[in-house]
Amino acid sequence: MSRISIDPITRLEGHGRIDIFLDEEGDVANAYFQVPELRGFEQFCVGRLAEDMPVITNRICGVCPEAHHMAASKALDALFGADPPSAAKKVRELLYSAFYVTDHTTHFYALGGPDFIIGPDAPPGERNILGVIRKVGLDIGRQVIDCRARNHHVIKTVGGRSIHPVAGLPGGWSRPITAAERDEIVVIAKQNVEFALFTLKVFDDIVLKNPAYLDLVTSDTYSHATYYMGLVDERNRVNFYDGMVRVVAPDGAELVKYHARDYASHIAERVEPWSYLKYPYLKAVGWKGFVDGPYSGVYAASPLSRLNVSDGMATPRAQEHFERLYETLGSGRVNNRYRPVHFRLATHWARLVELLYAAERMLELAEDPEITSPELRTKPGPITGSGVGCVEAPRGTLTHHYEADERGVLTRVNMIVGTTNNHAPMTMSIRKAAERLITKGKVVEEGMLNRIEMAFRLYDPCLSCATHAAVGRMPLRVHIRDAIGGIIRTVSRG
Repeated sequence: MSRISIDPITRLEGHGRIDIFLDEEGDVANAYFQVPELRGFEQFCVGRLAEDMPVITNRICGVCPEAHHMAASKALDALFGADPPSAAKKVRELLYSAFYVTDHTTHFYALGGPDFIIGPDAPPGERNILGVIRKVGLDIGRQVIDCRARNHHVIKTVGGRSIHPVAGLPGGWSRPITAAERDEIVVIAKQNVEFALFTLKVFDDIVLKNPAYLDLVTSDTYSHATYYMGLVDERNRVNFYDGMVRVVAPDGAELVKYHARDYASHIAERVEPWSYLKYPYLKAVGWKGFVDGPYSGVYAASPLSRLNVSDGMATPRAQEHFERLYETLGSGRVNNRYRPVHFRLATHWARLVELLYAAERMLELAEDPEITSPELRTKPGPITGSGVGCVEAPRGTLTHHYEADERGVLTRVNMIVGTTNNHAPMTMSIRKAAERLITKGKVVEEGMLNRIEMAFRLYDPCLSCATHAAVGRMPLRVHIRDAIGGIIRTVSRG
């Protein structure tokens, strides 16, 4: 049996590799998505003061600190029994909307988009943000940079820092928005709406109007019929900051809708020996392995998943593009809502619909008169013993669960990170792409391997956030070497 390794995999946050094993005929026997890094925040946060978690957990990585900051703040709200005032919730969501604009922009133009804008078979040195700028022009490149810069300015204004916010507190927010700052944010939000509409047109021109790309998006190579998860508001519309967690089956039927505090009643976690990743699955369905279908507890949580579980978007222009996505990809309506789309490459399109929603929602919040209210905190009460906070990270549903003693010292921490939800689907997508693309007699070229990488890249994984051991002791091997590199002794565990 021979092996093909893609090491390292590229255009993601974190480190990983793909090992593909071929049988004697040259067909794919198996493929593994391996992540060798371990962050371990769940363990070394035990013993810390709970109130420190919003500024500790947002150091998990520099890509989505706002998501961890917000989930941690909401977990502290529950832990201290302090429901934030309405104005505080709106300020939090305003910052979060600006964060979504920056994050989705980064993924489309720098991480996932180059595969379409430059082409999946183009030389690796061209499939990057510089290649995108060469292809679409310097003016568009400036727009991308300006979009990120102005929204990081908003994050710094509202959250205290442009990368690792510090304003989240149990029961609210520490910094009010002034009238002058609000006026500036309104202008920025309007620019974001125009930029999102422009980016959707770029996607339309480059991908949807290209028959080869549309065939790629709708091919079976990148299709999985799994369950889907996402937060929805009281009208079952997409919401990033608050709501209930909704799970739908592959046919779109609602399996369950639950409060985030009840996550442990619905989600179980398992580990596999080849990775530091956790593999969550639906308890009500059970673990059947890395397979899809209604009898497998595997679920996905991603931009496409959020659209699949919802009845629509909460802002008008995003709703128009939501409907266009489902009408274009052939999803009929059942009980007045669209059936899920299972074409995983359509996640890139769903991400841009969310980009527009985030921009529109940011504008709504900035224009809300309550956004400048100084009433931003509810006084914390006694420790309740346990608190769960949940938001939609750009990569999926993010859950922080803290348990603390009467002094507020953490005794247990559990996190199901956005990317963690997608570990099983990513493994399945990589394996299926490898099986479809590498067959007996085919010469394995770099472009073919990139198309396999596209199967995980569409999920926009953040592996630094997501590598936490669930249970047990992870395998470890330590080589002790002499001055010239010879192995003196090997110590192993597991």
